Amino acid sequence: MIREHRVPVNGRTLAVLEAGDESGQAVVAVHGTPGSGFLWRGLVEDAEARGIRLLAYDRPGYGGSDPHPGRTVADAAGDVAAIADALGIDHLAVEGGSGGGPHTLACAALLPDRVVAAASLAGVAPYPAEGLDWLDGMGQNNLDEFAAALAGRETLERYLREQADAMLTAEPDAIADTLRPLLSPPDAAVLTGEFAEYLAASTRRAIGERLDGWIDDDFVFVNPWGFELDEIRVPVQLLHGAQDRFVPIAHGEWLAERIPGVDAHLSAEDGHLTIQLGRIGDVHAWLLERF
Repeated sequence: MIREHRVPVNGRTLAVLEAGDESGQAVVAVHGTPGSGFLWRGLVEDAEARGIRLLAYDRPGYGGSDPHPGRTVADAAGDVAAIADALGIDHLAVEGGSGGGPHTLACAALLPDRVVAAASLAGVAPYPAEGLDWLDGMGQNNLDEFAAALAGRETLERYLREQADAMLTAEPDAIADTLRPLLSPPDAAVLTGEFAEYLAASTRRAIGERLDGWIDDDFVFVNPWGFELDEIRVPVQLLHGAQDRFVPIAHGEWLAERIPGVDAHLSAEDGHLTIQLGRIGDVHAWLLERF
């Protein structure tokens, strides 16, 4: 059973989805880019089995959430705090994959009295990052996307419109074709069947009506995040796969060297999708131990 909420935040509204045990420890799942709060069955089932109160939300400009022009990564902390306030949650954990990783770290850095722990899976590093060739190892889709972002809003919007049209018109069993340059063998193997159907549905929810969330996400990644990693004082788990062509493992290695006290797990066999799908239980167990 998925429960839905509309949460007001400074004149905006966030669309929030909830599953699991309403009396359980709260875990907020922060989606990737592009993405939505639409919950993957495997995530829900694991949360239900562990008695977790699982929450997710459409980040501003995606799905049912109003845009937040000019937002930064740091603004995610205020959104998560507003959700917690609205739903009567005092303490929570946060988990986020891919583009959700930086937003998860923002909650860890800026909500130390509320967030008990955070987990970042296949998350992107800040841009620019000293000692990191930020684009090296990314698939061509991402190289083109961030080149468009650095060229300005008009160029980025034109590029993303073409990508969105391809993704939204693809049948679930063909969605892998739109992402082919980004898919390592492990990721290609899982982007089929039920998961492909889920990804197609999440994408329709995310960008079916507008591109604001995707456009704004790309700009927040290539601009200052609004906080420093050394501000983090709560436990952080970091997972990254060596076969990741969306966000190369060098990003995970860079973050692992700079997040205070991080519990880092770098996997030789995983890609971008498999590290997020295959480690759900491990992440939830780790987060619950920190309450």
